[in-house]
Amino acid sequence: MIVGFDYGSSNCAMGVMDESSPKLIPLEQGKPYLPSTLYAQHNSLIVDYVAKNLSKNAEHEHYLASRKGLLSGIPAIRADLDLASHESGIYIGKEAIEEYIEFPEEGFYVKSPKSFFGATGLKTEQIAFFEDIATAMIMAIKKRAESHLGRELLQTVIGRPVNFQAVGGEESNQQAVEILTKAAKRAGFKDVEFLYEPLAAGIDFESSLKQDKKVLVVDIGGGTSDCSFVQMGPSFRDKHDRSHDFLSHSGKRIGGNDLDIALTFHKLMPQFGLGTQMKSGLPMPHPLYWQACKINDIHLQSEFYSDANHRELTRLLREVEQPDLLARLIKVLENKQSHQLVRQGELAKIALSEDTEHTADLSFIESCLKQSIASNDLSDAINDSLKQMVNLANDAITSAGTRPDIIYLTGGSAQSPFLKKALQHALGDIPMLNGDNFGSVTAGLTKWAHKLYK
Repeated sequence: MIVGFDYGSSNCAMGVMDESSPKLIPLEQGKPYLPSTLYAQHNSLIVDYVAKNLSKNAEHEHYLASRKGLLSGIPAIRADLDLASHESGIYIGKEAIEEYIEFPEEGFYVKSPKSFFGATGLKTEQIAFFEDIATAMIMAIKKRAESHLGRELLQTVIGRPVNFQAVGGEESNQQAVEILTKAAKRAGFKDVEFLYEPLAAGIDFESSLKQDKKVLVVDIGGGTSDCSFVQMGPSFRDKHDRSHDFLSHSGKRIGGNDLDIALTFHKLMPQFGLGTQMKSGLPMPHPLYWQACKINDIHLQSEFYSDANHRELTRLLREVEQPDLLARLIKVLENKQSHQLVRQGELAKIALSEDTEHTADLSFIESCLKQSIASNDLSDAINDSLKQMVNLANDAITSAGTRPDIIYLTGGSAQSPFLKKALQHALGDIPMLNGDNFGSVTAGLTKWAHKLYK
């Protein structure tokens, strides 16, 4: 059976064709969108889960051999965690978030794993670990979809950003695609193809057009922002080869997660000592706080949670003017609470899209600790990120050499009034249409998969 698969930075979704229309498959609690999160009671359990769910073939034997060292310690880990034989110790989606909030310091938690797949400088063992994370998630999602459909899924088109990373270029893109390809095939897909996410969103939108239009698709996801300039409409949508219709693409690893991180840094980190001084009169080092916030940067998070950083922060307690604030940052490190902290930034961003003020709840750090944030605070905090998103739209228009008739906005953060205002200011009065924040990419991938494999 054929499926379109949006393995997104914020959410995962799958779709199948129901007669002539794409239909999204329920993946969690009857809903089609599953948060892109994984929690493992121990990181080695991810390897255990993959090994137990791989089909028994040559790839299975090769996988067991390549992970032999990790797998040898699984019985002791399972015994220590008191896991029953039927328990995997692996959670995805909302269950992963719930487990992390309850036990932040005891297990391994990752949000938006796709954001890391194109990271530069990864060692072989790190790439293998990301392959296992992706495989475990895709296996679990595929199983849920197959259980609902009552049929095996064998062919898929997976969405991908134009660029997985801001640096690394095509080498980073190739690394990320290889990770996803290997994971999808280990999960049981026989045929795997990829399509740019903004193009997928555009393909879904195209079915509603009555006239041919030049459309700039702006897709602001959780981890990336992508623009595709596409000729669309009745004259184009039935063509199998659309390469000449795609006039330009632009993309960068900046998305909704970066807006959350920016707001967290600028408005929540002062509660942890950002902006205060050392006894020497020097300001507190900013990198400490970026490390704590940058949950989408594996290198900075590794530095923040390192033993060396813990020793350094503990030493600094004697040298700062407000040690009580720095003690809060140490608590974040000790309890692995960066994700919880940035989640408060995300909730504030969402609320301030409609309200003029929001109170962030930081009581998980310290009883009754709160921070009031105003809408103008959000605007100031995310201004640099918005500029980068607008520049991507301008780059796509410049590369296409023509002006769009329509701007089609899709993705979780594309509906932000701050982004729309920034785009209007930069591009003028081009009509803007809102797509399905999450479903348009999945629908387009499903239509493309049906056309490709039929």
